[in-house]
Amino acid sequence: MIALPCPRLLPLLLTLILALQGCASVNAPREYSEMLPAEQSAFGRSVQAQVQAHRGQSGFRLLSSSDEAFRARAELIRNAQVSLDLQYYIVHDGFSTRALVDELLKAADRGVRVRILLDDTTSDGLDKTIATLAAHHNIQIRLFNPTHLGRSTGVTRAMGRLLHLSRQHRRMHNKLWLADNSVAIVGGRNLGDEYFDAEPDMNFTDIDLLGFGPVAQQLGYSFDQYWNSALSQPIANFLFTVPTAKHLAASRVRLEKSLTTSRSQHHALYERLMTYQSAPQLDVWRRQLIWAWGQALWDAPTKVLARGEPDPHLLLTTQLAPELTQVKHELMLISAYFVPGEAGRDYLTGRADAGVDVSLLTNSLEATDVPAVHGGYVPYRKNLLEHGVKLFELRRQPGDDAGGTLSFSGSSDSSLHSKAMIFDERKSFIGSFNFDPRSVLWNTEVGVLVDSPELAAQMRHLAHEGMSPARSYQVRLENGQVVWDTEDHQQMHTLYREPGDWWRRLNAWASEVIGLEKML
Repeated sequence: MIALPCPRLLPLLLTLILALQGCASVNAPREYSEMLPAEQSAFGRSVQAQVQAHRGQSGFRLLSSSDEAFRARAELIRNAQVSLDLQYYIVHDGFSTRALVDELLKAADRGVRVRILLDDTTSDGLDKTIATLAAHHNIQIRLFNPTHLGRSTGVTRAMGRLLHLSRQHRRMHNKLWLADNSVAIVGGRNLGDEYFDAEPDMNFTDIDLLGFGPVAQQLGYSFDQYWNSALSQPIANFLFTVPTAKHLAASRVRLEKSLTTSRSQHHALYERLMTYQSAPQLDVWRRQLIWAWGQALWDAPTKVLARGEPDPHLLLTTQLAPELTQVKHELMLISAYFVPGEAGRDYLTGRADAGVDVSLLTNSLEATDVPAVHGGYVPYRKNLLEHGVKLFELRRQPGDDAGGTLSFSGSSDSSLHSKAMIFDERKSFIGSFNFDPRSVLWNTEVGVLVDSPELAAQMRHLAHEGMSPARSYQVRLENGQVVWDTEDHQQMHTLYREPGDWWRRLNAWASEVIGLEKML
């Protein structure tokens, strides 16, 4: 005989069960779609003509400052005539995001097809808000690897994810911005004020790559593969009722009021970010492009379905392996989150032992936004140093009024968020990939490999700037102990205790003791 629960608990249990059912009462059509040919727009045709003069190579430009990164996205929206495809891991509300959404709506108004693919964690508690944007007949929004249980509240969402933990910790970490299948932006930046130096308390320093021509089309294939995957579902599938054009109209009114308020209350920020409206730079940048052979690399979306470690054929790292194994003279890594694991440690120490000059720029404990990740890095630090790997840990950069010159400072305190590799002063890889188990095994990633000594030289310059004594600690061994060399007020000195407050130390220590490495 089955014992029934206490009558007093029945309402609670029923509520919980209903909550865990989610709110997917709408079955929105999930239509197959592809990137629209570049030749359908005058903008696309102009890029194609420019490419023809360079024998099919792609044109590249680094976006190393937050101002340029924001401006490039806004100007690509304004130049797009047939399609905009956006793929992101995180989208945070804020002035910069609202300004870009305003431009997206205007592009959709003039007939541009907008497809937005978001990792499901972005929409936590915001399904209806985000879906309101998709009430526009030219805008489609899908969620990647969504949880179908308990979407109605934060508590039930967490419970729903716990029930499917083997899949739910695997996320789409890709960052891609594509206009008219002709010009793309890849890199480490998500969308939010903290990624464009518009957040008073934090600025994530990052590097993006602007790519024109064939490489943009390659990235378009990657977007289509994710968009048409069964793992990508229309956001309307997770709502009781779908927002209408009336809801969108009301949201647009609120958006306009918000931007007007920002203009009056944060005038300097508004003027700095909105200069693209009065002084566009895209045509200037097109005359400055570095033309080179480039290749888009990405993980297969089905990587997240693996029960254990994914099949190597699905992985971006398999595609990047030839560059990693063939490097002979110099390897420079920039990785905001660095947890090499045993395989990564053996690779780096093996390269260093073979005479390769190996250097790494990552966050210091005081600068990282995820101290637990630092705890995954610490156990490998001494061994790497013993084999001659050069380690540089970016200091917490105090805010200044630079507002977007080079990428390691801004008007807010800075933390490294960049992800890049430079091989033998010739090839560069820039994308969303961190040198850690999460990027290798669990998350999906995207990036571009460029064969250009000129671009590599620019990347090396940025890396060396970040590694300079005034910006970073150079970690070394002294009598077998780890120490940190740095510069203050133009005077070099050595620290014998790792910089960082007690709370950061505790988080890093707990991560190391618990053994969270493979989850980081």
